[in-house]
Amino acid sequence: MNESISVNEGQMAQPDFWDDAQAAQLLIDETNEMKKKVDEFQRLVTQVEDLMVALELLQEEPDAEMQAEFETDFATAQAALRQYRLNLLLNQKYDHNNALLEIHPGAGGTESQDWGDMLLRMYTRWAEQHDFKVTVLDYQPGDVAGLSSVTLAIAGRNAYGYLRSEKGVHRLVRISPFDSAGRRHTSFASVDVLPELDDSVDIDINPAELKVDVYRASGAGGQHVNKTSSAVRITHIPTGIVTQSQAQRSQLQNRQTALAMLRAKLYERAEEKKAQEKAALEGDQMEIGWGSQIRSYVFHPYTMVKDHRTNYETGNGQAVMDGDLDPFIDAFLQWQLSQKNPD
Repeated sequence: MNESISVNEGQMAQPDFWDDAQAAQLLIDETNEMKKKVDEFQRLVTQVEDLMVALELLQEEPDAEMQAEFETDFATAQAALRQYRLNLLLNQKYDHNNALLEIHPGAGGTESQDWGDMLLRMYTRWAEQHDFKVTVLDYQPGDVAGLSSVTLAIAGRNAYGYLRSEKGVHRLVRISPFDSAGRRHTSFASVDVLPELDDSVDIDINPAELKVDVYRASGAGGQHVNKTSSAVRITHIPTGIVTQSQAQRSQLQNRQTALAMLRAKLYERAEEKKAQEKAALEGDQMEIGWGSQIRSYVFHPYTMVKDHRTNYETGNGQAVMDGDLDPFIDAFLQWQLSQKNPD
């Protein structure tokens, strides 16, 4: 990797480097990302070397206080190593980008809408644990409880790379708090995840093919809820794709946000079409899209959360709902790697 950094820096030193500003910026971003990985590796090496020294000292002269400090530092190094390994698996085109995440409850009324709200809390907790910034771009409340839809912008390094594993249908089995008879209910919610794209991605949108509606913000998205008609909904007529934003203060800002979301959705649609065509040519039996059930959350008659792609599961459902998603993300990235490189 150091050799690749040197090659890139050599290109950056050329007098015509900035002739193509867009390509120049992409090369700089790529180089900075490689430098971050090298720096993280060096920090891990230093941590391991310090641990080896501390272990030798403990073997020569046991000390309870030093032992406790060693165990704390060892756990910290283990966590850093797991994170480093996880980051190495994030090698797809937009893995380093911010993410746009949408939650849409399935049929089932209040029960499913409450499940959507539980997922919103889960992803918000996970993002907070990673020091990511969460912005509610659009929030539509449920009829009685929960939500009927929500769109989040999650900003932070590798946010999309982590969260793309969450794309699909999530199934909940529990005793419903809304059922006076205390019966068990099954609810579904779909989660869609898109990379936040910059202007370097060329997506052609014809303004004549857009239907733009304005309305008053209706929920958790803005400080000026129900005061002005600043929220914007954009419908792309040829595809039927709808995006909306109410998080910004002005109608213009919300329009720009909704357009950015539309660009991401149209890009994803084009990429999925390419993947389908490639699979058809190669004869692969691939399932493209986000409509398949990926994970079950069972809270009755036992507790288990299981991912149906990787078969990773845990009995600590409460930890998962509190945002402990990294084991699932790690298992997914490892599984995806094995799919690309079968034995």
